[in-house]
Amino acid sequence: MKAKKALSWFMVLALSFSFLTGCNALAGKNKDKIVIGAAMPVFDDKWLSYLYDAMKKYDQEHIEVEVKMVDAKNDASKQLSQVETFLAEGVDAIIICPVDTSAVKPMVEEANSANVPVVVVNRIPTKDVLDKIYAYVGSESIQAGTMQMEKVAELLGGKGNVAIMNGELGHEATVKRTEGNKQVVKKNPGMKIVREGTAKWQRAEGIQLMENWIQSGEKIDAVVANNDEMAIGAIMALEAAGKLNDVVVAGVDGTPDALEYVKAGKLKVSVFQDPMGQGRGAVETAVKAARGEKLNNKFVWIPYELITKENVEKYISKWK
Repeated sequence: MKAKKALSWFMVLALSFSFLTGCNALAGKNKDKIVIGAAMPVFDDKWLSYLYDAMKKYDQEHIEVEVKMVDAKNDASKQLSQVETFLAEGVDAIIICPVDTSAVKPMVEEANSANVPVVVVNRIPTKDVLDKIYAYVGSESIQAGTMQMEKVAELLGGKGNVAIMNGELGHEATVKRTEGNKQVVKKNPGMKIVREGTAKWQRAEGIQLMENWIQSGEKIDAVVANNDEMAIGAIMALEAAGKLNDVVVAGVDGTPDALEYVKAGKLKVSVFQDPMGQGRGAVETAVKAARGEKLNNKFVWIPYELITKENVEKYISKWK
């Protein structure tokens, strides 16, 4: 009887050991895989969709990395909740493309409390938040504005009346791209900003704003928009009024639609903002954060590139 009991206890201990060993092996396997939570603002955005695709592609190409991506549907409170879920799941790093840069601070603070590094991509937060994140990955907005307006100044021969179409007021890209525009105008005494207004990044708003400017009777030699969608809106209004041949139109982003307008000679200038580079760069940086690597610079800049009719085919091929 004692021998049977001893055997039974031995079997229980053996099974327990086997179970624990299996669990530890599984835990080790999971530990080998870097899990990154990606809190994105909205999936239904054409330009951002290419950024997302680059992140997914990195995931597919690296078996040691898993990217969990969620859609906040342009709701900042929902995005905060999603970040909290990632933290509860024990992810190794978090990438945030903020719905609202002014609402990202509590997300970063909660991640800091959990010792989970944060990478912010595309939409740069305020300085107090920048101090608390691992890195920011994006393109330097002021560079887009200067690059864009420098080409416009060249096309105008350094003189002419300029109208600036702003994106959403207060948005970092709006502020900095416009600042870059104005720095160039200031260096060209023959150029003057005669109109400035917001079209909120939208093509339809761009049409309406341009129609208002046309009706004002003010002579406009160039329309410089903070993005391509607004620039396309301006082109459509100018075409309808029979004035497109008299006006240089410039945008930013190098979207597929915009590139067709560049190819047709209607959009004279665009500046390529590389969503694929930003998406891949964000994941690469998050992996470094998860591994505890130190960065020499908190800013990981993905350079802008000037687009004109002469080099447009190069950028058309990038979207294929």
